[in-house]
Amino acid sequence: MCGIAGIYSRKYNTIKSVKEMCATLQHRGPDGSGQWKSVSSDIALGHTRLAIQDLSDQGFQPMHSQCKRYVIVFNGEIYNHLTLRSLLGQRTWRGLSDTETLLAAISAWGINETLPKLTGMFAFAVWDEKLNKLYLCRDRAGEKPVYWGVMDGSLVFASELKAMKTISGMKFDVDRKALAL
Repeated sequence: MCGIAGIYSRKYNTIKSVKEMCATLQHRGPDGSGQWKSVSSDIALGHTRLAIQDLSDQGFQPMHSQCKRYVIVFNGEIYNHLTLRSLLGQRTWRGLSDTETLLAAISAWGINETLPKLTGMFAFAVWDEKLNKLYLCRDRAGEKPVYWGVMDGSLVFASELKAMKTISGMKFDVDRKALAL
């Protein structure tokens, strides 16, 4: 179980916010944590790591794709990642993590073609630097949590709601109309 967090905001200090969010998620990933902020956009991603697939530093997140277009924070396990690696053909792999496999698949096939190929339990956020676009994804059963909301003009997401509450000055009100739906 890892923890993921992120904020896309022009109003808040995104890297500071993500660090605070990750501090509340340390119990989900005691093996390390990392944060990343885009130099060209107002987004930051954070991750707390529980190392299972790849115990080396090669599994550290946020992880960049080899082409440098994508950045990902990932929680879960892709059970068929070795099969996906064989479908991707000859490559130079940095490590053994399913996160790296997932990034290579997204780089090769795109997000829409990759998602149906995945077997596993997962929640992840992937940022596309070229398109300035964020994708929040989770497995079909929703086994791995990812909470998100648009609050005070900012998009915020995390593995746990309490991480989102750390952002000082942000209103954390429930939209009763949305809840009724």
